[in-house]
Amino acid sequence: MSVRSLIAIVCVTVGSAFAQPKMPTPISDDTAGFTSIFDGKTLAGWDGDPAFWSAKDGVIVGESTAANPVKINTFLIWRGGAPGDFELKLEYKINSTNSGIQYRSVELPDVGKWVLKGYQADIDAENRYSGQIYEERGRGFLALRGQVTQVADGKLPAIQGSLGDGDVLKALIKVNDWNKFHLIARGNVLTQIVNGQTMSMVIDNDLKNRSLGGLLGIQMHRGDPMKIEVRNVWLKPL
Repeated sequence: MSVRSLIAIVCVTVGSAFAQPKMPTPISDDTAGFTSIFDGKTLAGWDGDPAFWSAKDGVIVGESTAANPVKINTFLIWRGGAPGDFELKLEYKINSTNSGIQYRSVELPDVGKWVLKGYQADIDAENRYSGQIYEERGRGFLALRGQVTQVADGKLPAIQGSLGDGDVLKALIKVNDWNKFHLIARGNVLTQIVNGQTMSMVIDNDLKNRSLGGLLGIQMHRGDPMKIEVRNVWLKPL
């Protein structure tokens, strides 16, 4: 079932009003109406620990080593705003452990500098979690790969439909190579697409815990040495 078909039959609640969101067709290579938020040369407009983050040859690079490990999950934060409804497109490559694209997030200065809480498009080197919707320092997994879920106040995610078999979708995500990521966030509906294939969707009706806007970021995960690379970062408000 396509994203459009699912949206056509699902009526969602934003606040106290019922609305049927109109989701744009995911076209991974189309950047009409988008603005580049990475200049390809510097980290201007971005904020992160310089011990890990750099810009090289058109790529944002986050890299740790055995001598310079990440001790607490740290993020490169985009300082250009706090998007609410938007589309985000980028390409990523990861060689080890775990990472993610953070969105509609808030900072936790009491935990540490450059620490975020909020929705995350999960990424990992083995593609065990890649494509899934996670909430960092929050409710955990909101939609696994292949799932359309709905979250009610204080409840666990409830499956509403299928986007395909999780293992079949996993095979579409490249290992240690460039993947195209496309996120659509509109109201309380979040849709994550990798390499042109919709991987997961959540309808977040948890009024207490959901977020309708916030910071964007890229995660470096604590643990073993890793490298996360991101390029061609495009943003469009909706």
